[in-house]
Amino acid sequence: MTDKIKRYSEAFRRQVVAEYESGLGITFLQKKYGINGGTTVQTWIKKYAKQGFRHEIVRIQTAEEVNRVKELEKQVKDLEQALGKVTLEKLKLESILEELQGAQGEEVKKNAAPLSGGSSPKLGKRLEAK
Repeated sequence: MTDKIKRYSEAFRRQVVAEYESGLGITFLQKKYGINGGTTVQTWIKKYAKQGFRHEIVRIQTAEEVNRVKELEKQVKDLEQALGKVTLEKLKLESILEELQGAQGEEVKKNAAPLSGGSSPKLGKRLEAK
């Protein structure tokens, strides 16, 4: 027994896609025209359709899930703001360090340990002396 290989003309493909765009379903069109390939019509839609697939995402969630998503979105926003503040503080400290290096004409060594709670008392005294 030999398998039949079907070749569809471009006009036929466009007709099927036009019917899809008019509202008919993919499964219905496959049955109507005897198209056996599981993704044949989808491939034609990707290639010829003006709008693409008619998929609409409908998310069904419980109230707890919605609240959790909102909570996580707020947490992301807060973390982004905190990161922005830390980045600004870092830039500020780097510019102060560059200024001190330029004023003293020598290299000022950075502390190995990060500063906690803002600026260092030694750094504040140096700035006041300026």
